[in-house]
Amino acid sequence: MRRLNRLPVLLTAPLLSGCGLGTAPILNPKGPIALAERDLLFTAFYLMLIVVIPVFVLAFVFVWRYRANGGKGQYKPDWSYSAGIDALIWLVPALLVAAIGYLLWTETHKLDPYKAIAGTENPIEVEVVAQDWKWLFIYPEYGIATVNELAFPQERPLSLRITSDTVMNSFMIPALGGQIYAMAGMTSRLHLIADETGQFTGRNTMFSGDGFADQHFQAHSMTNEDFNAWVQKVRQSQTALDEVAYATLAQPSVAHDVEYYSTYEANLFETILAKYAARPAHSAAGMEQ
Repeated sequence: MRRLNRLPVLLTAPLLSGCGLGTAPILNPKGPIALAERDLLFTAFYLMLIVVIPVFVLAFVFVWRYRANGGKGQYKPDWSYSAGIDALIWLVPALLVAAIGYLLWTETHKLDPYKAIAGTENPIEVEVVAQDWKWLFIYPEYGIATVNELAFPQERPLSLRITSDTVMNSFMIPALGGQIYAMAGMTSRLHLIADETGQFTGRNTMFSGDGFADQHFQAHSMTNEDFNAWVQKVRQSQTALDEVAYATLAQPSVAHDVEYYSTYEANLFETILAKYAARPAHSAAGMEQ
């Protein structure tokens, strides 16, 4: 199955490379979550070919068999019904829908974004806040915060708590896993892990206004040594994310530059959530990948 799942990548690579998308992250995953999602997508694709391929094959067969000159098909103008054909065209798609439904139900529940990923190390906790039009990342374990740059060690689970300080957004790093919604006054969870070092683009996948097209960030998977050096670099920043600085940051801005904060206001994530506590809220449990 893994070999079969490489086939669509090989078939689509020439087309994607012509558009500058030869390294499409969904087709070239860098983590087990994204890999499982891609394999599930391709498996469903193969199952659907059970119906699609015969349709195209029979279209050519009928044209050839019943052609005006030299065709061998029998002409039966009074024929109107076949129980066998009727059963075939209804039962096969029905069985296919049942098979795909069972597959998606069982496999997608294994990819529950709220489910922690087992690893040899404890997960690194990051609090994520969607703003207009940028992403704020808070590292409680290290006491630092960044804007539009997310860093984490390779092969160490990444545990994200996600909310929004504006309209609904949708957080996604295509190379590592599926999307999940960020909603004001609510917390969503997403667990990811990277198999290798590298730089992956993350973005908001839900239209949220004028700066939507530029609301993306870079996710860096590093060795432990490089990650520790990155943490020290952020700690050397002369900027603190206090109440005044956060109020300035929360103002709408387009194509916002990467920023580092050596410290941040205590309980900042909970304070952002509390701003919307008086507003009606609904469970985010169903807003998953």
